[in-house]
Amino acid sequence: MPQILQRINAPQFPDNYFNITNFGAVAGDTNDCSSAIELAIDACVRAGGGHVVVPAGEFLTGAVHLKSGVDLHLETNAVLLFSTNPTNYLPLVFTRFEGTELYNYSPLIYALGQKNVALSGDGTIDGQADDSNWMAWKNTKSRATLVKMATDGVPVEQRRFGPGFNLRPGFIEFNRCENVLIQGIHIRRSPMWEIHPLLCTNVTVRGVDIMSHGVNNDGCDPESCSDVLIEKCLFDTGDDCIAIKSGRNNDGRRVNVPSVNLVIRDCTMRDGHGGVTIGSEISGSCSNVFVENCAMNSPNLVCALRLKSNAVRGGVLQNIFMRNVNVGTVKDSVLQIDFLYEEGAKGDFKPVAHNVVMENITVAQTPRVLNVRGFPGADISGVRIYNSTFKQIARPDVIQDADVKLVDCVLDPAK
Repeated sequence: MPQILQRINAPQFPDNYFNITNFGAVAGDTNDCSSAIELAIDACVRAGGGHVVVPAGEFLTGAVHLKSGVDLHLETNAVLLFSTNPTNYLPLVFTRFEGTELYNYSPLIYALGQKNVALSGDGTIDGQADDSNWMAWKNTKSRATLVKMATDGVPVEQRRFGPGFNLRPGFIEFNRCENVLIQGIHIRRSPMWEIHPLLCTNVTVRGVDIMSHGVNNDGCDPESCSDVLIEKCLFDTGDDCIAIKSGRNNDGRRVNVPSVNLVIRDCTMRDGHGGVTIGSEISGSCSNVFVENCAMNSPNLVCALRLKSNAVRGGVLQNIFMRNVNVGTVKDSVLQIDFLYEEGAKGDFKPVAHNVVMENITVAQTPRVLNVRGFPGADISGVRIYNSTFKQIARPDVIQDADVKLVDCVLDPAK
């Protein structure tokens, strides 16, 4: 872990400041400031980089596309309200939807192939997503259409969605970027995944406050990234708090870029499916994940550490370490490994979980410690929990086709 941290350095920016109000932005929830923000970003780039400043007040915008050398900085009491009109997220951009490449509506904040980019400050970004707009798309059949196109080997250039397909955009996506910083901001009402670094290197996510409970509202999803630090963040989400990804099925194997060298520390997790999750779109594999000094507590938090895949997605998940984590209560279990997720054993790609180690985990209340489900064709091995205390246990563990051991642990049943 120290070697990884030595390589992770947040980008620095010149002392050039470009207030969006100087480029025509007017506060209020009916004035479209998209053009003003774009002009400010372009001026910042021409000056050699710096900070595009959103001052106190509410500013309405469509998609914001960041460029190299630009820090989009929201001052205290600044709010970027994002339009819920899908036409404000055209033209289509190259992205992924749940691990599959396509062209779709632009994420609300997006950067492609940029270097030294940031989103910072003490302000709020508000996607305004609810059941009257983006969330009405949550059960679209287009997801299955996209997955079939990838299975059939349809070239990515031909996977064009957008109008008529109702695939929701993500909130923040840095795609194929280098030296990324997301710091301090408050995230509310996201249409889909909230923070999505994709095929990036040297990523820092620090001090972010996420409270967004919509469907598929994962907090932070590093996908096919290397050298990632997530620290001092608050997650209160409608899906996994942190979910590490590396592509889905054949698409993930085609791109073949794993997620490697991730450090997660000093974070707080409340509601969510998993505190730290690896999968399920993990076909490109994942290794070297270090989690420490986190606090997790919610009756709606399903588990503390969650690994999920199946025989269609496959992937090797190895060298996963969690230590010094204080858990109040969880809904299902402390450790969940689910290799029977969705398609389960019906596939040709063996999922592997190896060398998963938890140490000094303290849990005040959990229905059970383990919910681990493999199958004969899978490999779940070297899973160990050391020197940990689990209280108020109400149900037996589930361990199916897996090598799991608890060593020097205290287990107290519910009275």
